[in-house]
Amino acid sequence: MSDLRYETPYLLVNGARLGPSGRKTRDVRNPATGEVIAGLPCANAADIDAALELAAGAFLEWKAIASLERGRILRKAASLLRERSDSIARSMTLEQGKPLQEAQWEIAWTADVIDWQAEEGRRTYGRVIPTAGAGRGVVVKEPVGPVAAFAPWNLPAFIPARKMATALAAGCPCIIKPDEEVPLTALKVATAFLDAGVPPGALSVLFGDPPEISTRLIASSVIRKVSFTGSTRVGKQLAGLAAMGVKKLSMELGGHAPTIIFDDVDLDSVVAQSVPYKFLNAGQICSAPTRFYIHADVHDSFVEKISSAARKLKVGDGLDPATQMGPMANPRRIEAMERLCANAISAGARLTTGGSRIGNRGHYWQPTVLANVPETATIMNEEPFGPVVVTSAFEDEAEVVARSNRLPVGLAGYIFTGSAARATRIAHALEVGLVGINNFGVFMPEAPFGGIKESGYGSEGGTEGIEAYLTTKFIHQT
Repeated sequence: MSDLRYETPYLLVNGARLGPSGRKTRDVRNPATGEVIAGLPCANAADIDAALELAAGAFLEWKAIASLERGRILRKAASLLRERSDSIARSMTLEQGKPLQEAQWEIAWTADVIDWQAEEGRRTYGRVIPTAGAGRGVVVKEPVGPVAAFAPWNLPAFIPARKMATALAAGCPCIIKPDEEVPLTALKVATAFLDAGVPPGALSVLFGDPPEISTRLIASSVIRKVSFTGSTRVGKQLAGLAAMGVKKLSMELGGHAPTIIFDDVDLDSVVAQSVPYKFLNAGQICSAPTRFYIHADVHDSFVEKISSAARKLKVGDGLDPATQMGPMANPRRIEAMERLCANAISAGARLTTGGSRIGNRGHYWQPTVLANVPETATIMNEEPFGPVVVTSAFEDEAEVVARSNRLPVGLAGYIFTGSAARATRIAHALEVGLVGINNFGVFMPEAPFGGIKESGYGSEGGTEGIEAYLTTKFIHQT
């Protein structure tokens, strides 16, 4: 059933909107209902090659534009996003499911990130090196070249925008493939960049068969940089493709964030912080707290308090103003929740609230708390990416650090304690790229975002984010 409130998505190449004529299509569904709301055209080989040719030509034009002017264009794009926030947020809710107020917050956050990158593009400083004899040595930073970027479905405005903005701020054209399940949000973000003055050839948006598009883009000699956010499994595949061409990479992959809570904290305060971050976007955020390690003396009290808070959350259609948590984005996540929760309970975990699908229309899952989950349970070893709090008790600091670090991933970790010395020790001991001490605020425009181990490499955001889009050149002149 079509939804007249949802605009028809398209491919965006050379500023033109390419429709389904002569192309395969795939369904876009509303997670709140499961209904088809649009057909999405899929790029063919000719579309991909056209985007590559345009990017190669646009590179010479775009990198020659002064960074001050590129920044002005990006700031205008951010302003356009703010002006169009209501329309973009509504599209996001219809295709991704998150509550409308969350979608509006994501647009505001996205605009702030674009503003940051607009200014950071002006700060790609080099240096002058004293030489032994006559002349001078100069180190300069230059744009690496056209970028192939790949973005997931969970933050359909923010993640594509950060990739587009960073590439463009550095002087690099960008071909981006957002997730096919959430096309319209990324298209509206890209349109804001083009309307602000980005040359049409410097920004293309493609959808279709992911392996076909990624293989063709990454194999092209035009592409000099690859940026991917998604699962560790797919990231490894793309890294292998990029290695064949020795291309620069940024990989933001999966996580399974340990959240360590000691017995010297105000539990009510910790729960008040934990609930909105854990259930934000129905738990579908890679840096979300997942493995809650609670000191044995306060474990049961924490479980009781967070279970009570989870039961009170209003789950429903994201367009309903009363909704606090929307549906999960796709049926795959429902299947994962069913499998992970059933396995945990069979392994000895105690279900204190939730644990079931809500109804049979749309992809709704109850906010869930699983207590005393053994380390052998699948959910303690596989990122749940859903609205499930998983708790386990610990006795001492060394034990909980070892348990926190035992997985091959390392994106985010959180520590709640009244001891500054303990917080500092554990922050340095955790094998993660992001640490929150008595808070979950590890993402902001000014800070680098990225993980270690199998959570990827390279950073997005902060002063570090633009480095991966630049090359370093040394010039010695006499």
